[in-house]
Amino acid sequence: MNEHDVLDPASAAEAEMAAVAHQCLVAALDHSKADHIKVILELAEAEAGREAPVLELPPRALRFFADVLRQMAKREPMLLMPQKHELTTQDAANFLNVSRPFVVKEIEAGNLKCRLVGAHRRIEFEELRRYMAEQKRRSEGKLQELAKLSQDLSLEF
Repeated sequence: MNEHDVLDPASAAEAEMAAVAHQCLVAALDHSKADHIKVILELAEAEAGREAPVLELPPRALRFFADVLRQMAKREPMLLMPQKHELTTQDAANFLNVSRPFVVKEIEAGNLKCRLVGAHRRIEFEELRRYMAEQKRRSEGKLQELAKLSQDLSLEF
């Protein structure tokens, strides 16, 4: 992950256009059960003699575009990363918002899988997502236990 991989927040005008496009795209997807969607591009007047190009896209791709447009409308920076992308321990720590030594400790404890490239650890992005989901599941379970314990002890919040 490099700084240039991050898409900067949209300008106010871009955010407004993205919000409108997002609403239109979501409305089209909500009313469609099609296995593909055709997008017909309007030609400029100078090209009026040519046939308008037709772009066929799977609804899944359009949902992805809708998600990107939603983020643009919120004016939040985005980072696009392939699922098979591998991160360094420092990149993984930045993504998880923890220290690099913590990531190394989790790898050594067997909680986070990695592969070695020479002496360097590389963590697949998909593995990082699995780890985050597992941590979230464990946290929610512990919160449920605390809530039940509080009920059993008749503690008030």
